[in-house]
Amino acid sequence: MVNATPTDSTPLLKVENLRKYFPIRSGFLRKVTGQVQAVDDVSFTLAKGETLGVVGESGCGKTTVGRCLLRLIEPTGGQITLHSDNRDWSLLNLAPRELAQARPHLQMVFQDPQASLNPRMTVGDLIAEPLAINHIGTRRDQQERVAELLQAVGLRPDAVRRYPHAFSGGQRQRIGIARALALRPALIVADEPVSALDVSVQAQVLNLLADLRAQFGLSYIFIAHDLGVVEHISDRVAVMYLGRIVETGPTVTLFNRPLHPYTEALLSAVPVADPRAQKQRQRIRLVGDVPSPANPPSGCRFHPRCRFAQPICTQEDPKLVEILPGQFAACHFAQELRLQGVEVS
Repeated sequence: MVNATPTDSTPLLKVENLRKYFPIRSGFLRKVTGQVQAVDDVSFTLAKGETLGVVGESGCGKTTVGRCLLRLIEPTGGQITLHSDNRDWSLLNLAPRELAQARPHLQMVFQDPQASLNPRMTVGDLIAEPLAINHIGTRRDQQERVAELLQAVGLRPDAVRRYPHAFSGGQRQRIGIARALALRPALIVADEPVSALDVSVQAQVLNLLADLRAQFGLSYIFIAHDLGVVEHISDRVAVMYLGRIVETGPTVTLFNRPLHPYTEALLSAVPVADPRAQKQRQRIRLVGDVPSPANPPSGCRFHPRCRFAQPICTQEDPKLVEILPGQFAACHFAQELRLQGVEVS
């Protein structure tokens, strides 16, 4: 379904009540006996040219959100609306042919660059493949586009004739980024794009992504577990816990003044440059393990590990509401708590 009458204030991406449940099957007949609530009622928006960082512990559902946006896995419910090319694409309602028309507008950069590149194809063929599949330009046009993209990501022109195994991890990730840019997308979902790289290379790739955003007018959803990385590149941050967003807000505001105890715990692990400030900070260690998404706790999902939990937290599920301008939190006591943050400029 395509709506041809968007307004200027329409966000690039609008996600409403996104859910992804994986069935649990057991017994000889493989009957469904339960559901793993990997993503449960997630909503957010993304403006044109903005970078939204999505953070949380492993298993919180952040990668599942990213894959649902591109329909690499099919969501259980919700709405995803992409505004691009003067159209509103309701991605979950598109037939296969319409979805093929929408796919060039959003692309993905994967966590492991080696696993995401076909080892039997040259770099030139890998980057040109999206152009060939979508019948864009002649063979000569495609070769020229590949050369432009290699230059944009900082690789030599002779890379077109080489295979992925001949490159380092950072160079392979640059190839993956070039491939994602081939169709001139409006939005790139970057799923842990630097976590598999050496620390010395991570900053280079992050700076490259920032430069490409300015050069091509891109928007990013940047999925990561390292808040230091997210602080470097993101305009806003969404913090996920057990399939839900528990806090979201502008990066500087959220880092300086977290509103949710889980966000505070994550920030307490972020190293700071000043050793005196590091010594004064309190490291918050969460007790217990993350509950099973197949059987989430009643009330607030974080309450079994929260040092501020009260009886209401075990009974009522807090809504994600605006506490400060532009900053939302799902906590019954967000207005009362004074939590420890990290000073960023």
